[in-house]
Amino acid sequence: MREADMRGTESEPEAVAPFEIRRPAHQTEPFVFNSPHSGRVYPESFLKMSRLDRMSIRRSEDHYVDDLFAGVIQLGAPLLAAQFPRAWLDVNREPYELDPRMFDGALPPFANIGSMRVAGGLGTIPRLVAENMDIYRDRLSVEEGLSRIERVYRPYHATLRRIIAQTHVQFGKAILIDCHSMPANVRVAGGQPRPDIIIGDRYGASAAHDLSRAAVSFLSELGYRVVRNKPYAGGFITEHYGRPARGLHALQVEVNRGLYVNEATLARTTGFDLLKADLTEFAGQMMAFVRQDLSEDRLAAE
Repeated sequence: MREADMRGTESEPEAVAPFEIRRPAHQTEPFVFNSPHSGRVYPESFLKMSRLDRMSIRRSEDHYVDDLFAGVIQLGAPLLAAQFPRAWLDVNREPYELDPRMFDGALPPFANIGSMRVAGGLGTIPRLVAENMDIYRDRLSVEEGLSRIERVYRPYHATLRRIIAQTHVQFGKAILIDCHSMPANVRVAGGQPRPDIIIGDRYGASAAHDLSRAAVSFLSELGYRVVRNKPYAGGFITEHYGRPARGLHALQVEVNRGLYVNEATLARTTGFDLLKADLTEFAGQMMAFVRQDLSEDRLAAE
């Protein structure tokens, strides 16, 4: 699938596909990795609609997360990566979480206009980027918003569902790792130190407890300060695709941007390569854990 107007800061003027599957030669592990917020190809039509400059509008990106997790491909797992930016369309939302204040016209009756994410300006078509900066100069047409959902959101999720289903058929189980980053200034309630990584499992609803505990343990052993579910327990993707009783597990991994990127310039820092190597090591440890230490029966039982 290609999006003719998907032109961007790094690849102009060539048109690029809005997302891509990066596959190993042979999938050997029951894992699927997903990077829905690392897209950095901005349509020129979108930039013209925005009141933000080209740097400010990138504040909501999960900067380079697709590259941080790229090592999983060599380990035998596919990686689905968005190329469209989160500020343009957020696929980690319900398909129609839409803010009526953003649109010039009436939204369809099935739109979810009352969610907390819509109220916060972070619906399927976001109103804000980080630091509460308004994206648009004017209201959008309803047709524009619905078109993004039909042309990109639905194909993205159809692709993710297909990869997960194929993995489940091949291995009898599927583990989705939803890959994200968080601002460096994230804090945990109670005055605890800044976390390096947050593992989200929807408080045990989206994955077997042993998987979540193993993820926290492996990352802690690699030297990272790791917490679970607070303040990020997982978004729509983790909640929607995690069905542990059916052998479908979903974990969200949030990496602190302060570990690897300068948030002012968006340049990769010297910590990038070490973090990428550690995340590849972590992925390999999770794969070995599922292969050797966690039987299919125990995965299905929780």
